[in-house]
Amino acid sequence: MPTFVYNAMDMQGRAVRGTLTATTRGAALNEVTGRGLVPVSLADEVTTTAATTTTAVEPGAVGWWSLHSTKVSAAQVEAFTRELANLLSAGVPLGRALHILRREAGSPAARAQGNAIHDDVVGGQPLAEALARWPKSFPPVYVAMIRAGEMGGFLDVVLNQIADFRAREGELLGKVKAALVYPCVLATLATAVLVFLLVFFIPTFSGIFTSLGGSLPVLTQIIIAVSNATVSRYAVLIAVALGVAGVLLVRAAHTDTGRRWKERLLLRTPLLGLILARFALVRFARMLGTLLGAGVPLVTALRVAQEAIGNQTLADAVAAAIDEVKRGATLARSLGMCPQLFPASVVEMVAVAEESGRLDKELLRLAQSYEGELDRRLRMLVSLAEPALLFIMAALIGTIVVGMLLPIFSLQELIK
Repeated sequence: MPTFVYNAMDMQGRAVRGTLTATTRGAALNEVTGRGLVPVSLADEVTTTAATTTTAVEPGAVGWWSLHSTKVSAAQVEAFTRELANLLSAGVPLGRALHILRREAGSPAARAQGNAIHDDVVGGQPLAEALARWPKSFPPVYVAMIRAGEMGGFLDVVLNQIADFRAREGELLGKVKAALVYPCVLATLATAVLVFLLVFFIPTFSGIFTSLGGSLPVLTQIIIAVSNATVSRYAVLIAVALGVAGVLLVRAAHTDTGRRWKERLLLRTPLLGLILARFALVRFARMLGTLLGAGVPLVTALRVAQEAIGNQTLADAVAAAIDEVKRGATLARSLGMCPQLFPASVVEMVAVAEESGRLDKELLRLAQSYEGELDRRLRMLVSLAEPALLFIMAALIGTIVVGMLLPIFSLQELIK
């Protein structure tokens, strides 16, 4: 059994050097990480020296320590997926294809990650398991599709499908982000104007009103009280308390219970809930159609597509549908149990597609059709959000201005 020399870092950041015996380099890397260490280099003590042979990091690379804290960009992952699919389709063996891709990586982080994946695969691990060690770059649904492709012997097809799927997902998310730009700008502008009025504008007028004496309108008193609270010495404590409450809410929302509660609340929100359900439907239909077209069995494809939904509440409903399919029910009948995600029209089209044997093509057509509907609904939501934000901003600022102008009408009486 070969002996390997490793250089690593412990959890305190101290350098550690040692030797171990293992059947392959991949097994040696697993042994090092199993000891709670972060590998930096690994060398075969018999055939090479530690100064010249490394498998986890090439010279000048960032290394595993920094790579675990540095995410490889989505564009790099998509390029890796597409190029690996092209190499495998051309008949290049997987190990050689991974060696080519790690050599051509465009950044130190991607190169170090490519080195690790190559070593794991050459060491005997399946590609899916090697990719699963990098969840920031390869999410569970990606790994599940790779595993299905390896089991079915059509890895190159699945890789091409993943690249196409990620490209369309990126385009759809780009549309969502672009649609939210203007409402976010309006909200930021309204907040800035409101802070300016409360901190600078109102205190000036409140000082004048106080010096003149007399009773002020109730609205003016409320506005001045809010302004005084904003600029008081307790404002920092209030801001800190609100910040802490916000952090606690965010953490609670990331728990399983909190996430489900948040998702149920959003799904019940008018218009927004329908958009979220349609977005989940597009992802599910495209993923399921992609997998079925690649030859993945229905139950396996359903499980992978369930992970692609991105909404745990809706994914739970799909889980019940998967159980029905395993009992022998048709897909259309099973999906009909989730009316919030699958409208009656979609269930009917799936039923017809099952009978005609065109389920994969029909699911992809449905995804494309509902993506267009989703785009229209997003534009409508934005068109409604813009005037709503303008109305709220005008109402807040108008209320402050009116409240500060009311005493001016009786200014002459105050002066006398």
